[in-house]
Amino acid sequence: MAKSSDKLSAENVCKVLLKYRLISEAQRREIMAKKDRLAAKMEQIRAMRQASSKGRIFNPVTIVDVIASLQMERADDPSKPLDEETIFQCLAKAWKIPYKKIDPLKLDLNLVTTTIPHTFAMKHLVLPVGRDDESLTVATPDPFNVEVMQDIAQVTHLKVKPVVSTKTDIIKLINEFFGFKRSIVAAEHQFSMPSVDLGNLEQFVRLRASDELPSNDQHIVNAVDHLFSYAFDQRASDVHIEPKREKSVVRLRIDGTLHTVYELPKNVHSAIVTRIKNLARLDMAEKRRPQDGRIKMEKGGVEAEIRVSSVPVAFGEKLVMRIMDPDILFQELENLGFTSMDLIRYHQFINMPHGIVLVCGPTGSGKSTTLYSTLRYLSSPDINITTIEDPIEMVDERFNQIAVQPAIGITFASILRNILRQDPDIIMIGEMRDLETAENAIQAALTGHLVLSTLHTNDAPSSITRLLDLGIPSFLIQATVAGIVAQRLVRKICPHCKESFEIESAELSSMGLDVGGNGYVSLHRGKGCLKCRGTGYLGRSGIFEVLPVTEGIRKLITPECDVEILRDVGRREGMVTLRENAIKKLLDGKTTYQEVLRVTWEQL
Repeated sequence: MAKSSDKLSAENVCKVLLKYRLISEAQRREIMAKKDRLAAKMEQIRAMRQASSKGRIFNPVTIVDVIASLQMERADDPSKPLDEETIFQCLAKAWKIPYKKIDPLKLDLNLVTTTIPHTFAMKHLVLPVGRDDESLTVATPDPFNVEVMQDIAQVTHLKVKPVVSTKTDIIKLINEFFGFKRSIVAAEHQFSMPSVDLGNLEQFVRLRASDELPSNDQHIVNAVDHLFSYAFDQRASDVHIEPKREKSVVRLRIDGTLHTVYELPKNVHSAIVTRIKNLARLDMAEKRRPQDGRIKMEKGGVEAEIRVSSVPVAFGEKLVMRIMDPDILFQELENLGFTSMDLIRYHQFINMPHGIVLVCGPTGSGKSTTLYSTLRYLSSPDINITTIEDPIEMVDERFNQIAVQPAIGITFASILRNILRQDPDIIMIGEMRDLETAENAIQAALTGHLVLSTLHTNDAPSSITRLLDLGIPSFLIQATVAGIVAQRLVRKICPHCKESFEIESAELSSMGLDVGGNGYVSLHRGKGCLKCRGTGYLGRSGIFEVLPVTEGIRKLITPECDVEILRDVGRREGMVTLRENAIKKLLDGKTTYQEVLRVTWEQL
């Protein structure tokens, strides 16, 4: 077998990239001309980092690092960069060794951290990623280091199967997993003691990078920092920390689906909960009642709000943290997923001088994003926007935001009476949940204010009957409600592995999806790739049902209002249902028929 240095020499790497047409001859000459100067500069930077770091940094600069730093265009496709991942994929193909894009969500914490020592893993850039009865799969950027593979085989008594991964991924995961494991092990020992004193901890936190996790710091602080950092990296919307009988489970919700990421020792659970409750300014001594709080957090120069909810369950306190990402909450209305016609209708009633606009849907359907994006669109220096929320989801200085605090008498209804004396132009009410709140909202609309609010109903027409059920007289609904939007979120097909296929329209019709016409229809789906973790989906988009309250709709709003008649008239006047809008996204190649059926089942 060739030596590692031969396979990863500048000449051999360039030869492989030329063979697979990722670089041109001119690019090869540029690489060879610049490699020594760039390598020396990168080594200098690495040495400076080592000098400022307490630990020793291994991993000298390689030719792959140099080529990736040049940020060249690929010769076969100039729209794509010649990055580290592309180079290693190409090298793995040439070496006839599998390439593996490591998914942190699928890594076993114990396998990574107990198979080989941390210093050995970092020195030789080897990361155990899988194991069966006879073999151990090891990811490395250098699969030809025979001596290292033999050492691992000797220690583990298993046959070693190398796979190729990028150096960046392996260093990042070694730091994250070993740093987190050190913190958890130390915390497990620390919190097995009779008493725990976490001290007086700050509310505003700068998350440290994983390679900054010091082994001699407060271990539980490191572990919690890692959890938040990990959640940000994985685009999670929620973090669940759930106590079980003998362990604690950490799960992340990504694109609407929960993934189990860690199983922690049970005696660490209460310490982690206490740290997070302290950050969220919750009562740490109160373990019997549900509590809500918030943390403002910063990582990499970006601030995010984290809503914390604790509830007592059978085996302890369960925490759920919702990550309110400003990039998600504040979007252009055009990017939310409205069709062009629905967006025109929505613009019409949010630009009215007064009236009530309702956004409806279950928890997690994107209502907050729609409302915040609408408020940002409407905000200007000459408009006073006041919000009443429970709790405030994202603090924004363009709005005057008020948090509901029932313990001291600040409810949606009571504060609404007061803010009418604050000269507002637009009022956003987090939720119309009772008659008193709805009455005050209607009073605000009648006195010349635009009121935005949410309702928990399945579709737009049933919001009318919901208001009637709350006890609002039909004539007041007629006079104030300007428009209603119902919404859901569907997962988008991953653009990196998108493929087309044909299916009979009759088969779709049998499932309740009327796509029009006969014969075969061309649809799209995701095959599953590294970018989407094999799911075929990446990101989410809204589907909407927009119902303007027209003259025809107003005539139907009576005490004996029939929601089916409302829906029929709404559709005759141009309302497109959630199911129909989802089918349009399906035919446009943005989502799959499985998502349409999952999200709009109640529209059958």
